[in-house]
Amino acid sequence: MASSQQQTTPRGLPGFLRRTLRTSSEQENVLDGDYSPSSAPKSPLVPDTIIDNNTTNESGNGDDDNDLANTSRSKSDSQIDGRMKQKDTNSLTLTSPGSAKRHLRAVAFPPLPYEQDTDDGDVDKEQSQSSLNVASTNNISTPIIKAPPEASSSSSSPTKQPKSYKEIQYETILNSTIIPLRDLRKLAWNGIPPHHRSQIWKILLSYLPANTSRHQATFTRKRREYKDAIQQHYDIPDDSRTNSEQETLRQVLVDVPRTAPEVPLFHNDRIRRILSRLLYIWAMRHPASSYVQGINDLATPLISVFISGYFPNKDVEEEVLSGEVMVDVTDAILEEVEADTYWCLTNLLAGIQDHYTSDQPGMQRMVMRLEELVNRIDADLAGHLRETGIEFLQFAFKWMNCLLLREFRLQRVMRLWDTYLSEGDGGFEDFHVYVCASFLVHYSAELQQMGFDELFQFMQNMPTDDWTDREIEILLSSAFVLSTLFGGSEAHLNVAR
Repeated sequence: MASSQQQTTPRGLPGFLRRTLRTSSEQENVLDGDYSPSSAPKSPLVPDTIIDNNTTNESGNGDDDNDLANTSRSKSDSQIDGRMKQKDTNSLTLTSPGSAKRHLRAVAFPPLPYEQDTDDGDVDKEQSQSSLNVASTNNISTPIIKAPPEASSSSSSPTKQPKSYKEIQYETILNSTIIPLRDLRKLAWNGIPPHHRSQIWKILLSYLPANTSRHQATFTRKRREYKDAIQQHYDIPDDSRTNSEQETLRQVLVDVPRTAPEVPLFHNDRIRRILSRLLYIWAMRHPASSYVQGINDLATPLISVFISGYFPNKDVEEEVLSGEVMVDVTDAILEEVEADTYWCLTNLLAGIQDHYTSDQPGMQRMVMRLEELVNRIDADLAGHLRETGIEFLQFAFKWMNCLLLREFRLQRVMRLWDTYLSEGDGGFEDFHVYVCASFLVHYSAELQQMGFDELFQFMQNMPTDDWTDREIEILLSSAFVLSTLFGGSEAHLNVAR
């Protein structure tokens, strides 16, 4: 009898279940398929009327009693079969001692698809596979447990980062029916995200109105006007141009290939073509200044930013300035970029046009202001420059003419112009002087150790290749402090305009 033999706890079961089976002899007998009336469990599948074959009637009528017991057993078996058929496909059928144990493990503790080992290290892979086979044979549905996030495929899309407070502010302003320019300038002073820069520059340069409902109409009208200007000034026979116009066109065509030589984008023939055309048309429509060297440099940030506006997901430095983006730039996009650049350059130069008229009085005025400012904030440096024979006009004229475009990488200039445009009308003149003063004083200690030749060469090639936006922002902050200290002083920079 199973009750008189030493039973071993089934291997491969969790600890709490082994302890339960070890303390209950009835459950041991059920698992082994050996039960008697005294040890049979009270289960709905096994009725109380089951009688063991070895049990006899005390009256001594063994044969009759056995027949009665067999009859009772047959009835009980038929009842069990009936109840078993009514059960769903997930019910258990005790067929053998070994299969009973495997049934219990398969139903209660199905193997997890992503686990290599079970809770009990004694169960080998063959036994686990046997459990799976038994479960599938008896139509036992095994739940599929998904692997945790750490085990998921690396190809799954990354979670979307929440928007920053600054980004929410920009979207709120740009989605307004009437854009609050004061708030936009205040926010843009600290830098504009690249994907918003194209639109915001057009607004701050007064190319687009504050009323966003009029933006599309403005684009349509301005771009049509520029096309008319191309037909009037550029797409004409050369023999119909005057000598002055031919000389201007020749000068433009000479300067354009030398524009931004370190930026691959401006080596592209399509970019050079639109740059030549818009510069020539601007000169024809502004005869007071016509074309002057340096204006070509001022167009490069505008073209770069407006092209990147069509591809917000492309990196400005790695894909736009490198020229890779030109594969995706259609002729239609390039026509729109050309027209937008023309009108924005026109509005930009309107505030500093005397920088490019005859004798360039605006340029000389800014150089004089810079010299006076450096004398006030760093007298030692100003004295050293005088002693070595270096005139401010020798190095600062280029800073004013090209607005530091040749001193910084183009992406750094974009960050610089974010603040210039936020300053309003005086950004490219008044505030630019404070930026130049801060820039010069930044190298004060090094400059005071140099002689004439070394100092002059240093001024012509400032070491800013490794500058990032962080250094530009420090420079802008220093310039803001200077503008706060000296900008409102009555005795400060009394230079006749």
